[in-house]
Amino acid sequence: MDTYTHGHAEPVLQSHRWRTAENSAAYLLPALRPGLDLLDVGCGPGTITVDLASRVAPGRVLGIDVSPDPLPEARAAADRAGVAVTFAVGNVYALDAADDSFDVVHAHQVLQHLTDPVAALREMARVCRPGGLIAVRDVDYAATTWFPADPGLDGWLALYRRVARRNDAEPDAGRRLLAWAHAAGLRDTTATASTYCFATPAEREWWGRSWAGRATSSSFAEQAAGYGLAMPAELEEIAGAWLRWAAADDGWLGMLHGELLIRVP
Repeated sequence: MDTYTHGHAEPVLQSHRWRTAENSAAYLLPALRPGLDLLDVGCGPGTITVDLASRVAPGRVLGIDVSPDPLPEARAAADRAGVAVTFAVGNVYALDAADDSFDVVHAHQVLQHLTDPVAALREMARVCRPGGLIAVRDVDYAATTWFPADPGLDGWLALYRRVARRNDAEPDAGRRLLAWAHAAGLRDTTATASTYCFATPAEREWWGRSWAGRATSSSFAEQAAGYGLAMPAELEEIAGAWLRWAAADDGWLGMLHGELLIRVP
């Protein structure tokens, strides 16, 4: 069983709700058109799923997540937007769909949390129609950078990568997407990259408080302590570092993401 490093605590969902097709799946949007059937793997609270659904309507859209926890919020988001989306619990290694069921299979920030991303890509290809697209985007934590320097944030990044690796996951997934696709036998690919950048006072307040909360009240915090990788005082220091960064007038943070479009043969 895979272990989701972040979990679904409120500080995590606070971040996930911010995601839209424009800021998190722009590389896919030119390929979308009305009438396409789309599967969104790892849909979380559904903000990206709903945006994608508006672009492929009246195509069929299914969003799945390994946990039922965020799905009521996802259904509410679809209702507010007036788009038809089905949300369900699902397993990316054994998708409940026939071969060749979808024109587009999308997964945002999913492969980095899996113990076998290559197997997941093969399963995504199985349910994607010939000539269809798989679209995956994942952060590369080692390429995350910020200003001003803070030893507490250095400790956060080192700890996050240790926790993820303890879960047999890959925190630096962005740079590996192409290699994983090739290992899955998928060679018709277009690789790109994009960033999140947080620098305005509002962005720093939102992102800094999100991670301050995650450092002390999330699955990440529970795993860090449970694995013996951090004491409570260390997690409190990480939370404090995030709040110092959020309050810095010249604070800046950039996160690199790998992106891959895969044309299914």
